[in-house]
Amino acid sequence: MKVLVINCGSSSLKYQVLNMEDESLLCKGLVEKIGIDGSMLTHSKVGADKFVVEQPMKDHTDAIQLVLDALVDKDHGVLASMDELQAVGHRVLHGGDKFTASIVVDEKVKETIRECFPLGPLHNPANLMGIEACEKLMPHTPQVAVFDTAFHQTMPAKSFMYALPYEYYEKHSVRKYGFHGTYHRYIAQTAAKMLGSETGEGLKIISCHLGNGASLAAIKDGKVYDTSMGLTPLEGLIMGTRCGDIDPAAVPFIAEKEGLTMKEMDTVMNKKSGILGISGVSSDFRDVEAAADAGNERAQLALDMFVQRVKHYIGAYAAEMGGVDAIVFTAGLGENGKTTRAAICKDMEFLGIKMCDKCNDVRGKEAFLNTADSKVKLLLIPTNEELMIARDTLE
Repeated sequence: MKVLVINCGSSSLKYQVLNMEDESLLCKGLVEKIGIDGSMLTHSKVGADKFVVEQPMKDHTDAIQLVLDALVDKDHGVLASMDELQAVGHRVLHGGDKFTASIVVDEKVKETIRECFPLGPLHNPANLMGIEACEKLMPHTPQVAVFDTAFHQTMPAKSFMYALPYEYYEKHSVRKYGFHGTYHRYIAQTAAKMLGSETGEGLKIISCHLGNGASLAAIKDGKVYDTSMGLTPLEGLIMGTRCGDIDPAAVPFIAEKEGLTMKEMDTVMNKKSGILGISGVSSDFRDVEAAADAGNERAQLALDMFVQRVKHYIGAYAAEMGGVDAIVFTAGLGENGKTTRAAICKDMEFLGIKMCDKCNDVRGKEAFLNTADSKVKLLLIPTNEELMIARDTLE
């Protein structure tokens, strides 16, 4: 069975085709500047050179048609005909509290995705455009929605509720939802197998998804007990351009002092804060690390703050779950940043965490990073959201 995985943004589209008989990647690609001058598709067949097409695309239907043409191209394609493509899996950001698992798309599902537009205004409309474009071009091919929020819906109310007037939860669904759910679910399943369990039952795992966007999840018995992102992806860790946790009263205070509207303050917190805001250098951790190595004190402060926040959540989640069996590092920084991993684990022996320096000298592949006598296992697991979406689509 061959599955197409699609992740639609407002003006971009990422895709992969996987053969689910052996879960092998056949091709992947990116469509950029949909509806904008300079539209282009970059298609990469495994084992072949990249194939680039530059032509106008007025909407997502045009973009997906170009993708489908590339998939059956006699020189660059991976399908003899579209009949080989048996289903399409779509990443959808927000399913609210309506979806606890992936689901075959029908009119009711699409209506619920629309109802979640206020909760995911930048992503859900684009995700739905991708689904509807595929339905138009492939009317007989099943479409599956895989929600970024679904895995976190096992959280107990004491973890997801905010201490605001209860009526805001009842009227406007204001609560913690969490994001990166598909990533964290892949990590939970893979980590459980590495630790000798098929289901994760009896395991307490902290999944650290560290990159430009970053979140932690406390996973107990294979289910999410708590997670760091909230109603939106802004809550939680310091990120590339997001501030993460701050005193809410700082928002009106700064807005009044700077003469900013709430929309402008939202932009400050989401686009101008975090590692970029503190360092003044970049939102890219590699650039900030280079600046810190060169003696930039603000860059070093940004890195120290990030590490401190991750430690804070690890300690909190260990307390919430009554212990921790494994801590997993994943995503760009988690997979490649050995210095950051070491800094996070430093002085954590009281929790039973002991990192092996030699084992930690690794990038981008599954590995154990702990010493033999560490009570807590330290794992590196490269994330694979697309494979998780493809597995759900197959199921």
